[in-house]
Amino acid sequence: MYPGDPAPEAERLSSISDGAVCNLTAFSMCAHNGTHVDAPFHFVNSGKTIEQIAPEVFVGDCYVARHEGDVTAEDALKILAQAGDAGAAERILIAGKATVTAEAARVFAGAGLKLFGNESQTVGPENAPMEVHK
Repeated sequence: MYPGDPAPEAERLSSISDGAVCNLTAFSMCAHNGTHVDAPFHFVNSGKTIEQIAPEVFVGDCYVARHEGDVTAEDALKILAQAGDAGAAERILIAGKATVTAEAARVFAGAGLKLFGNESQTVGPENAPMEVHK
């Protein structure tokens, strides 16, 4: 935290254990702190929370692929190959207004990535994000 910035605060808004469809936490923080990370706990009640993830996961080479529209399984394989060729196959960021399909999510999950990021509002379809998140 930069000296003088307010400390980040978290508030649990919904909880799977209370019958909600997902765990949801609201953060209050200075914009100086950056963006956000969805820990597995966001959609998996027994998943790791953010403080349980090693910081090293977030540090290292990352392959940035620009994509617009649906990311298919074929697209995912192509992106993984390009990331491997670039020497950055452990962390991938999809830039652009892209929606990862369930089939592509399975390809990425099977690749053993340390980190997957996206520039869009959500990783899967906005009206049904659960399958892709899981």
